[in-house]
Amino acid sequence: MKAVTIFPVLIMAAFPHISSAQETVAEASTADTSSNGGRNQGIHSLYAGTGYGSNMVYLGSTISQDKPYGYASLTYGIGDKFYLSGSAVHLTGTIPYVAFYTASASFSHTFNSWLDISAGLSRYQVHKSLTDTLFESFTYGEISLGIDWKVLYTKLSAGRIFSTESSSYYQIRNSRYFQTPEFGSGKFYFSFDPYVNLILGTLTKTETSNSSSIVFTPPFRKRGMNQQTSGSTTYKSIFGILEADFGIPVAFNSSRLTIEAEPGYIYPLYEESAYPGTKGFLFLLSAYLRIF
Repeated sequence: MKAVTIFPVLIMAAFPHISSAQETVAEASTADTSSNGGRNQGIHSLYAGTGYGSNMVYLGSTISQDKPYGYASLTYGIGDKFYLSGSAVHLTGTIPYVAFYTASASFSHTFNSWLDISAGLSRYQVHKSLTDTLFESFTYGEISLGIDWKVLYTKLSAGRIFSTESSSYYQIRNSRYFQTPEFGSGKFYFSFDPYVNLILGTLTKTETSNSSSIVFTPPFRKRGMNQQTSGSTTYKSIFGILEADFGIPVAFNSSRLTIEAEPGYIYPLYEESAYPGTKGFLFLLSAYLRIF
């Protein structure tokens, strides 16, 4: 397995890995005791986190409305297996100051050197005055299977959003974690975790007498297809690839502090039409401090 412990500091799902955002707007990495000279810091842990991102993209859609954001988070862990996390998110130029909150719980278990599983449940609670402009509050549940091929680490995930219109999502993420030798009397090291991620889900195909198009309409967004049904237009739900995203997280690690910069790129893989997908470069800078 990778020499890091993965836990959801902020959303998920990943905006940690920017567009899953990915995995999450949130996962983060800290040094495992086995890669830290065998130093055991106890079964209980508490982390404080903060960060800034250029745009928060979640499961194929921007939930920050293409605005930069900042966040603060607190995460409690038990035995590197179970984590509870809460966060507050601020969007640039948005009132109130805290646009939405997230809360999550996750569990992971490693069977051996090449197989692990994990499960998580997250809640995204937006301020009631912003539900029309940002998104509806929703809950997201996910289960994952991780396979370490030595050359690559593959994570297969299946999740479902519970909102006004529920929808299922699947992700295939391949990454390659590696780190530099420790320096500074074994107190510090740099780590890298480049990845490629595919997100699959439900698309909407619209057909008229002379044309057709395929669009993605997030279930947590109050817009849908505007219910523009008529005798000459039909709507069909189809399963397909929503987007591909790429990133190169680079982290500076110590026994208590992790500072991570993550540049990434998102490319929608469905036909852009009435609601084109988010496309382009994203950037996330995060810092996590282990309190105990």
